[in-house]
Amino acid sequence: MGRMAGRRVLLAVPVLAAVTFGVFAVAAASPFDPVKAYAGTAGLTASQENLDQLRANLGVDRPLVSRWWDWLGSALGGDLGDSTVMRQPVADVIGERLGWSVLLATAAFAVAVLLGTGLGVLAARRPGRLLDRCVSAAAYTLEAAPAFWLGLLAIWFFALELGLLPAGGLTDAASDTVTLGQVAGHLELPAAVLGISQLPWFFLYVRQGVADALGEDPVRGARARGLSERTVLLGHALRSGMLPMLTLIGSRVPELITGALLVETVFSWPGIAAATVQAATSVDFPLLAALTVLATVAVVLGNLLSDLLYALADPRVGFDG
Repeated sequence: MGRMAGRRVLLAVPVLAAVTFGVFAVAAASPFDPVKAYAGTAGLTASQENLDQLRANLGVDRPLVSRWWDWLGSALGGDLGDSTVMRQPVADVIGERLGWSVLLATAAFAVAVLLGTGLGVLAARRPGRLLDRCVSAAAYTLEAAPAFWLGLLAIWFFALELGLLPAGGLTDAASDTVTLGQVAGHLELPAAVLGISQLPWFFLYVRQGVADALGEDPVRGARARGLSERTVLLGHALRSGMLPMLTLIGSRVPELITGALLVETVFSWPGIAAATVQAATSVDFPLLAALTVLATVAVVLGNLLSDLLYALADPRVGFDG
């Protein structure tokens, strides 16, 4: 396990370097002017001399490779630079928002995996029955539904029509303190929306995997030995049928990140979505690079987690294979 993780870490180093360089290259080719974005309305009346001086102070007048190399060296030393749009250190911008994004993504991921697995097992147990047809049809429909559309629909129904859940934010409008109860209440709707947007793939993979496993010789042998249907389903078919789903975890991380950004925006969740949008529109080099590295690390860790779970679930797969 340690050797596999070590290899993945070594392979991630050039990937992260290439990704960050790509961010600086794309930002440099962008028509947006970071100096004018930094200056705001004052930049409309500022002289060209003042703008050039500000450009030199921000370091955006230097060659692309020099800017990227200096940022990379500082980042390796723990200094991610200062955000030109947020007017504060990049580490502080991410630190203030990352925890809320991780909370939302973790809760949504749990909803998708648990609900998708449960429904997949029930559908695979009796394929072609009413439950299987209804849930499968809903899953295929949800595959085509954007996360932001689901979020708007959920706000209209649960918050506006029924008044059961808050429409957005982290706490109640009249509250000036953050409490666990308020956070939990405000988390329910965005986590459910994000989880349901990811549910179809987990459901379909589990359903197909368990259905295939129920027709394999080991499962038929377990039934012939007189084991209960519950034991056969959960102890044999589910374990074998879960293997394809485990490989899905890593591939769903990019979509989970994208969906989380959309859901955060719809529900005004105080995560990194707003910072990402502002960094992109204002060509904030340091913040863009840091957020991109963060997303790339999440994808690498997701793929590593998939491989480790697969190897743990199937003894035939070696960690060093």
